[in-house]
Amino acid sequence: MSPISSALDSLQPGHVPDRDKHRDRHRDRHRSLAIWMFACAGMIVTMAIIGAITRLTESGLSIMEWAPVKGALPPLSESEWQRLFEIYKQTGEFKVHNADMGLNEFKNIFWWEWIHRLWGRMIGLVYIIPLIWFWTKGTLPQWSKPWLLLGLAFGGLQGFVGWFMVYSGFDNRTDVSQYRLALHLFLALALHVYVVSFGLRFAFGTARLEQRAARGLAPVSFALFVLLAFTIISGAFVAGLNAGKLYNEFPLMGSGLIPVEYFELSPWLINWFENGATAQFNHRLLASLVATLTLILSIWGWLATTGSLRALFLALGIAVLAQYGLGLAALLTAVPVALGALHQAGALALLTLYTVLIYWLLRPAR
Repeated sequence: MSPISSALDSLQPGHVPDRDKHRDRHRDRHRSLAIWMFACAGMIVTMAIIGAITRLTESGLSIMEWAPVKGALPPLSESEWQRLFEIYKQTGEFKVHNADMGLNEFKNIFWWEWIHRLWGRMIGLVYIIPLIWFWTKGTLPQWSKPWLLLGLAFGGLQGFVGWFMVYSGFDNRTDVSQYRLALHLFLALALHVYVVSFGLRFAFGTARLEQRAARGLAPVSFALFVLLAFTIISGAFVAGLNAGKLYNEFPLMGSGLIPVEYFELSPWLINWFENGATAQFNHRLLASLVATLTLILSIWGWLATTGSLRALFLALGIAVLAQYGLGLAALLTAVPVALGALHQAGALALLTLYTVLIYWLLRPAR
């Protein structure tokens, strides 16, 4: 609070001298809650990037047992390494693609999956321990408690779905189910948006940015947010079907814009989910649509708003151009691990920007 504001407050009837201190304590308390939520959101983004690397390095089936407690430690003996390797040998991935793999090669893919699971456990701790601390200290607003418990259950569900996805590797498959991979990614996106939204609420409450917003920006932004989510999920089917390496050219796919295999499977609907060429085309189409419409929205928002909100629309336009460029670079180079991981990070960054933008557009004035 500025000295002028403090002086004006002191002139108001019923002024309480300790009001400023009370407000400062309230602000500091909610700042701590916001930092906690944003830290969890950052860890979820990191988790998604590690997950992309795990998928791109074909490491996801290297740990084929559910051990929430014991699994937090890596193998500590050669016999334990051999035991885990023998379990991996039961998978279709090993039998079809890696039958000549030795123990040392197995260790190379094991570490990415182990790091992925360890990071998930760490997210759980970073969420649960402060939740207990803030709860017992009376720091949490009453309205937030059931929603934060729901977030905890949501995180537990995500861990279970992760195992459910890995378990599909026992079903004579050479990869995890693309349907379960898409569900796992969808829950990660939803959890990230959920946590970011709480961070914004704790940080800014119901305050509204200084703005001159055009009518229609909020519903259009939300519609594109949903379209972006669908686009990211379509990328999970591309990854699950190893479709990123089928056509590494742009804008053509073979001899035309649409691959000849688009309706190869019957019934035709399953092509969207089980035909790699179709999955890649759909992802290209959705990504191009999101990029074009987001640029239009960014220009519209830039012209229709002022101040910080205007800067958000500018950041959105820059982010979607960068993400589209990363997608093209990954496609044309047959999805190397580094570019694939960056593309995943760009998707989460774009989703986060949309979440922040919609928060500000929908906040009621104080």
